[in-house]
Amino acid sequence: MPQLLLEILSEEIPARMQAKAEADLVKALMDGLAGAGLIPEGIKGFSGPRRLVAVVEGLPVKSADVAEEIQGPKEGAPQAAIDGFLRKAGLASIEQAHVHDVPKKGRIYTAHVRKPGKQTTDVIAALVPQIIRGFHWPKSMRWGSGDLRWVRPISRILCTFDGEVVPFEIEGIKSDNITEGHRVMGRGPFKVRRFDDYEDTIKNKGRVILDREERKEIILTEAKQLCHAQNLELVEDIGLLEEVAGLAEHPVVIIGDMDKSFLDLPPEVIKLSMRTHQKYFAVRDPSWHDGRLAPKFIVVANLDAADGGQKIAEGNSRVLSARLNDARFFWDNDRKIKLEDRFAKLGNIVFHEKLGTVKDKAERVMALAKELAPKVGADPAQAERAAKLAKCDLVSDMVGEFAELEGVMGRYYATLQGEPQAIADAVRDHYKPKGPSDEAPSNPVSASVALADKLDTLVAFWTIDEKPTGSKDPFALRRAALGAVRILLNTGLAFSLRDNLFYGGLALIGEDGEEKNAVKARIDAVVTDLLAFFADRLKVHLREQGARHDLIDAVFALGEDDLVLVVKRVEALGEFLSTEDGKNLLAGYKRAANILAIEEKKDGKSHSGEGTAMAGDPAEVDALVSALNKAAPDASAALEKEDFAGAMRALSKLRGPVDAFFDKVTVNADKADVRENRLKILSQIRDALGRVADFSKIEG
Repeated sequence: MPQLLLEILSEEIPARMQAKAEADLVKALMDGLAGAGLIPEGIKGFSGPRRLVAVVEGLPVKSADVAEEIQGPKEGAPQAAIDGFLRKAGLASIEQAHVHDVPKKGRIYTAHVRKPGKQTTDVIAALVPQIIRGFHWPKSMRWGSGDLRWVRPISRILCTFDGEVVPFEIEGIKSDNITEGHRVMGRGPFKVRRFDDYEDTIKNKGRVILDREERKEIILTEAKQLCHAQNLELVEDIGLLEEVAGLAEHPVVIIGDMDKSFLDLPPEVIKLSMRTHQKYFAVRDPSWHDGRLAPKFIVVANLDAADGGQKIAEGNSRVLSARLNDARFFWDNDRKIKLEDRFAKLGNIVFHEKLGTVKDKAERVMALAKELAPKVGADPAQAERAAKLAKCDLVSDMVGEFAELEGVMGRYYATLQGEPQAIADAVRDHYKPKGPSDEAPSNPVSASVALADKLDTLVAFWTIDEKPTGSKDPFALRRAALGAVRILLNTGLAFSLRDNLFYGGLALIGEDGEEKNAVKARIDAVVTDLLAFFADRLKVHLREQGARHDLIDAVFALGEDDLVLVVKRVEALGEFLSTEDGKNLLAGYKRAANILAIEEKKDGKSHSGEGTAMAGDPAEVDALVSALNKAAPDASAALEKEDFAGAMRALSKLRGPVDAFFDKVTVNADKADVRENRLKILSQIRDALGRVADFSKIEG
């Protein structure tokens, strides 16, 4: 079947925008064609520094005819209404219409209209200009005197269907079957008809690698080969690979030399300077095991040089030296001032207009880290000291130039000024974990400072009612909460969130002269809301590991706010409910709870209390009462020891007696005292299981 080929050629498209633009173009074409009744067999997109391309396979030459039923007025309607219906339906007279009996409407004039399908070329000619004019870019521009906006000025639009040009015009740019290749090595122009000859021409004559993944593979493979030839290793960087693949249409990988004198700079500084300013890959020597880099770099050029890239490498080496000279200046200057001497300058940085300065925040974190330290096995004085130094590198020259090095440079400066290793590591690690691939700090001092920093941030923003909403989270509070969750679980810290949230940021609540009870009520409201937020973050974390969200709800409903214990309960509950005993006991609980809910509503009172075996009761009543009197205390004793699996085992012994009770015993007996006693037995089932979790929140 016929094929649509579309290429939009422009000036350089920013690398970070290319992949999304490619996906957006594919989606817009697919939606537009499908909306016109044209369903393709397949569609594929491509993107590069100067072009967006889409090829749509298997399109029909025209859309299918459409049969449409148009309802009009009732029989006997005024002539004006009938005339309007005839115009709408395209009928010459009312005799061409049908009369249908429609329920509740009566006899209605109806026109059966058959609309012929549209030629695919006509659909494309209207659709493509519409897509281009409505295309969304993060940043766009206008050029010349027209109103068209695009990321950069458009130079050509290639559009063919079944090998022939689809004619249209946008702001003086006429569609054609002409493309261009590499600006230097194969500009063209080249005439093409279909994707096969387009791809072949643009690659072999135009010297352009169209496919982004192919460009990435070329860069990565050649870079590794060049490094291997010199017994070196490439420092892989997925983000940088994505970026440079969007900068070069014809990637040529070159290895260059770096001045060895710069190797005394921290490797993070060298790598970041290479990456940020020059888009170079760093190289390391595998024979060195201390993380040092080799005096080499990898650069990706956009053309084949006659000298094999020697002059390109030399030129880039000179530029890199200039950049690293700046870094050396910052490094030398920063080492002249101790971290603690920078602390006062944190008062010049506003953390938030309602929350004070970074110095104010640091002082709150110092107090909270000191309180938390004994709970994670850290020395309180070291935790307080680390918290004081943690933010000081924010006012250093190096972090002023490379914000990504916050914490990293602080660790270097702390080490150089003789701080204990635990304190220096905590300065670097207190920002962790920054994302799902980042490890949570496990060192006690690092954990106490990182946890204090995140809890303070969360409480502080909750006090001023700056909470995440929908997809908006400008202060990364979800990440902070998830980080705190991971630290707690990683350290196995027995830790009441409710108790420990009363430190730090909650001191911000309350105004001069405000009544103490009013302040306490506001604090309680903040803590309760924040605990619910932590529960949501814990759900996210556990769901990624396969846990059920309803089990987390069931445990949190008990008021438990120790996340480590919550997870242990959830795990034990999940294992229990995966067994036959667990499934059947859950069913028995729900049956008991449903009966109690109905009867307590009808009676207007609770039926809580202890049931007994009464004279004349079936044996199943006595068996259940005995089982409850044994299982409930055993489960409670296990819970006291935090033996949640043991509590589940104790409750599992109720499964048989509960099943037998519901099978043989009528709860709503005729005698009031018998009925009351049996309802109390049901409440004992509810209460016994309710000590482990709120089973009413468990699905199934």
